[in-house]
Amino acid sequence: MDIQNNNNRSSFSGKIGYVLSAAGASVGLGNIWRFPYLAAKYGGGIFLLIYILLALTFGYTMIVAESAIGRMTRKSPVGAFRSFGKKKWLSFGGWINAIIPVLIVPYYSVIGGWVIKYLVEYVKGNGKNLAKDGYFTDFISNGVSTELCFIVFCLFTLGIIFAGVQNGIERVSKIMMPVLIVLSILIAVYSVTRPGALKGVKYFLVPNFDNFSWMTVVAAMGQMFYSLSIAMGILITFGSYMKKDTAIEDATRNVEVFDTAIAIMAGLMIIPAVFAFSGGNPDTLQAGPSLMFITIPKVFQNMGLGTIVGILFFLLVLFAAVTSSIALTESAVSTFEDEIGWNRKKATVFVGVIMLILGSLSSLGYGPLACVKIIGMQFLDLFDFLTNSVMMPIAALMTCLLVSRVVGIDKIEEEIRHGEGAFRRKKVFVVMIKYICPIFVLIILASSVANALGWISM
Repeated sequence: MDIQNNNNRSSFSGKIGYVLSAAGASVGLGNIWRFPYLAAKYGGGIFLLIYILLALTFGYTMIVAESAIGRMTRKSPVGAFRSFGKKKWLSFGGWINAIIPVLIVPYYSVIGGWVIKYLVEYVKGNGKNLAKDGYFTDFISNGVSTELCFIVFCLFTLGIIFAGVQNGIERVSKIMMPVLIVLSILIAVYSVTRPGALKGVKYFLVPNFDNFSWMTVVAAMGQMFYSLSIAMGILITFGSYMKKDTAIEDATRNVEVFDTAIAIMAGLMIIPAVFAFSGGNPDTLQAGPSLMFITIPKVFQNMGLGTIVGILFFLLVLFAAVTSSIALTESAVSTFEDEIGWNRKKATVFVGVIMLILGSLSSLGYGPLACVKIIGMQFLDLFDFLTNSVMMPIAALMTCLLVSRVVGIDKIEEEIRHGEGAFRRKKVFVVMIKYICPIFVLIILASSVANALGWISM
């Protein structure tokens, strides 16, 4: 094993800086856009229960493993995997972890652009227009408008990355994350106190085993990858910026709690409001990805203070989107810095060009490029499927094999003990990383691919 510490590498100022930055990476559109519509679609409380169980076992294991590997090697994913040998599968494991953020951040930025558009329209007092039938479809099919919003979001993200780890990522996270918490609490309280909303609260928080299916597990697992930012190189990169005296297990617990709390808040913001608006209509609850951009504006329009709530809600979503896009972009920039030897400026510009090219395909995929489909998917849906349903399970499997077959549990424990006295959840970690996680990700991968090919229905 060729492990060399890079003492010149940038680092977070301490535990709070790491936790808020890692939580910022985790808390994003996955929580506020993706989690509520999946929870609404796949049974509410039973989906939430399965998600929490997975986060406390699978999620915990992967966060600890990736953070420890990153801090141990002080390198981004490609270099981290390569530190443990020259076998081809190790190189493959590093590169797939590194490529995932490069593919996610362009289409993620497109959705971030949509959020900017809605926030601006609410600020201008155009909430009624946003609630009209067909508004969202007309907007995303307008190539010029979506492209401009996408570019604005990209430039904002790249500007923060250019500023560096402490001056950019950590500083922004320290400001945005507390504001995000306050806004989520305010909107959730407002939502659950609407007439008829308590039925939605019950649907979301109380497990109903009649709603359980295997696809509930598959959906919860896919959401966990997306939401906790595991198996996409981010936590290896952020781990490489972590100081040795930062307690990995404590930081992991804080990130888990933070991320799950925001996901629950997002559910309480959206699902009870939709119940109050629709009376629990199954078609409305299963609106899928359009729940936030089509259904929620209609809900706000039928509320008192709809414009103010709309502004606060989309400001919250924008903050969440920015913190995650920063993490995705930083992971990509770090790879080019480490592997090619570029400085931060050059690496940031290069990643920016990739974001603009691939993001434009997704941005224009519902408009001028709508006629172009690959395996029946628009570009945005294709990138989401490839990364979330195919590449992330493979990346997770590679990390499990790296830790269990190459690095060894003893080395991981040694790394964890740098910042704390004991590896408290070692038994859970060992069972998950050696046996359950590898089997589980293979099953999830097979289920996701079978669903995409139409062999099974989710």
